[in-house]
Parts: sequence; structure tokens; C-alpha cells
Amino acid sequence: MTETKVRVGLLGCGVVGGSLVGLIESRGDDIAERTGLRLEIGPVAVRSLDKPRSVALDPGHFTTDTADVVDAPDVDVVVELIGGVDPAHDLVAKALANGKPVITGNKALLAADGAELFSLAHANGVDLLFEAAVAGGIPFIRPLRESLAGEQISRIMGIMNGTTNYILTRMTDDGADYEESLAEAKALGYAEEDPTADVDGHDAAAKAAIIASIAYGGHVVTDDVYTEGISHLTQTDIEVATKLGYVIKLLAVIESFGPDGVAVRVHPTMIPETHPLASVRDSFNAIFVEGAAVGDLMFYGRGAGGGPTASAVLGDLIDAATNKFKGTHASVFASTPAPIMPMEQLRSEFYLNLDVLDRPGALATVTGVLGSRGVSIRSMEQIGLGGEARLLFITHTAREADVRATLDDLRELEEVGQVNSVLRVMGA
Repeated sequence: MTETKVRVGLLGCGVVGGSLVGLIESRGDDIAERTGLRLEIGPVAVRSLDKPRSVALDPGHFTTDTADVVDAPDVDVVVELIGGVDPAHDLVAKALANGKPVITGNKALLAADGAELFSLAHANGVDLLFEAAVAGGIPFIRPLRESLAGEQISRIMGIMNGTTNYILTRMTDDGADYEESLAEAKALGYAEEDPTADVDGHDAAAKAAIIASIAYGGHVVTDDVYTEGISHLTQTDIEVATKLGYVIKLLAVIESFGPDGVAVRVHPTMIPETHPLASVRDSFNAIFVEGAAVGDLMFYGRGAGGGPTASAVLGDLIDAATNKFKGTHASVFASTPAPIMPMEQLRSEFYLNLDVLDRPGALATVTGVLGSRGVSIRSMEQIGLGGEARLLFITHTAREADVRATLDDLRELEEVGQVNSVLRVMGA
């Protein structure tokens, strides 16, 4: 087979970039034999030439001038691994305008500016591929946009952040509290020194926006995603969930409501311990798809890490290079904004944990408030706490707006000392 040389320019060479270089070096002969493409590492743009690197590249490959990558006539494909929106946006846009396919793992960039960049890629007849941006090493984007293109998908639920899943696993399996679990996640390299993007749900929200844009044909941005994190969860929440037969996970949930639009949200969720997502532990990720014809599917694997993420980048790199030399490209994103279903209109079951005065009539008063708002009780448990009682409710399916109004009413009651926790219950 005649080989076609493909010169690859890198923007950034951190953990993933270094792993990608290693994969290209170790798998190059096999890739060439199978595809006819001989991948070669070209210029690598980095912030500092003085930083020690374990990458097996001649120092001459490295440059601090990004133009050596995005403007170089001998670079065939650009891989963007610097992250963030600035300066990644301008660099990706310049590469696409120069007719170079781009591979990225940058979820923040795509969630913010995906429609613009995909329109630019289409206008220049090149690919902008991003398998690594959503689930690390899990191949999900290509199956979603190709294998499931004709499927009527009602809902996608996913554990899309390994940091938070590790924290919740430690809290569930070992009885650790939130702060202890977070400290251990940092020590193991699962969490950044500033973990806000992970634990507040923003990382998962960006991924959910990208998935929604592909699954339902309208562009969704991060600001469209309702987002809650896990920092308020306590060991009591974990223990109660376990006692009731549930597991708490930070889930991204993407649902279609037909002509009314799509709903995209990230929040801690109680799911039955029998649900497939309940068994996803530690830093693993998983995405659960509910389709009309195909039924239920789950994609599971490492959602982060140098090797798994670089593997996803490499797959996109081969795909983009093949398309470039065939004179074709993939169209992925819609440019028209998707209609967004307001969070207040969504419906689910809810778990409510509140402390009330332990005196006659208190329970009746509380349940009366729930009933007056149309929130019915599926199960209830009462735990004595000296002069107070803890009431644990799981409701039947209720509208979000009605539950929020109920909570406002409960907080005004003399009988209610504190509303401790409110979690949505899904997956039954």
C-alpha cells in the first residue's frame, strides 16, 4: 500500500499531548499498514521551551510561536490540547480558515463557540473532531452522530466527571466525608488544586451541552444547562440513600420534549442501586442512552487520563486525515439554537430530608403543605432526634416548580426547623 505522509502540528504538549506523541511513535507502523497514512509529528507549540518534558522528541520540534503550527504550509492536521477558550478559539479558527482539519479535546471551547467553529470548518471543507472532549477515552461521539443518527433518543444520562465520581465513591464505600474525599482526589491527581469546575458541575455541564447539540440537532451552550454541584452533600445524605436502596451520583441529564425543546441539566441524583450507572465507581465515566428502537445502551470506561484521552484524539486524527486526502469532511453541529425547556417545567421524583419539631400534628402539617402543592408522597420514614424528628420523603413524580414552591412553604412553618437536603430521584 502506498503511504501518504500526514504532518501533525500540536498546540500544547501536556499529559495528553505527550501520550499522543507516544502513541503515534509506537503505533505508527500499524496505522500506516491499516490506513495508508504515515503520521509524523511536526511543530509543537508550547508556552515555555525551558520546561522539562518526558516526550521523546527532538528539541527542534518545540516552538513558542503558534503560527508555526496553524499557518505552516507543511502542517496537514492541527491538534489543539491547550484547553480553555482564549487563545484556543482564535488558534482553532485560524487553522480552520487555513484549510487544516482540527482535532480538539476542548469541551469549554466547543460548548461556548461550537456553532461558529463548526460553521467555519464546513465553509472550508475540513473536519473539526472532538471525541476526547466529552468522555475522554470512551468512544461515544462517533456512535452518537453516526450509529445512532436515525434513533429516537428520549434521554441520555451520564457520569461525565471522574473527580466527582471518585469523591462520591469514597463517601459511599468508605464512609469518608466530602472534604476528606476531595483531599484524597487531589493527592491522587484526580482533582485540580482548584476543583471548582469539577465539584460545582461546570465540567459536566460543558460536556452535556455538546452531547445535546449532537443528539437533538440544535445548538446548546453551557449557559443553557442547569447546574448544581456536590459540595453540599453530607455523609448523612449518602447513608440515607444507601438505606433506601439508592446511590447518589452527579449526573448530566439530556432529554427531548419534542417540539417543546430539550432539557439539559447537571445535578446530584439518587438512582436505584440496581441501575447500571449505580455500579460505576471511582474515576470511571459512563453514559446511558435510552432509545425507542435500540432500547438501553451504556458506554463505560476511563473518562480522563493521558493514555485513554490520547487514544480518542488519535482516532479522530486518523479520521480527519483520511477525509482530508479524500476531499471530504463530516458535518457535526447544528448552528440553530435549540429551544430549551425551562427547568421549572421538568418532572421527576424527589428526595426531601427535613427536621421538624417532634410534637402532635407536625407530620400532618408538613404533609398538608405537600398535598396543597400537588406533591404526593411515595414513601416516608421518620427518625427520632430528641425534641425533633427527621422526616425523609420520596415523592411521586412532581413538577420542579411545585416542589420549589413547597420547599418555600415548608421553610415558613414553625414546625420545620430545617430543610436539610433536596435531591432528584431518577432511573427507576
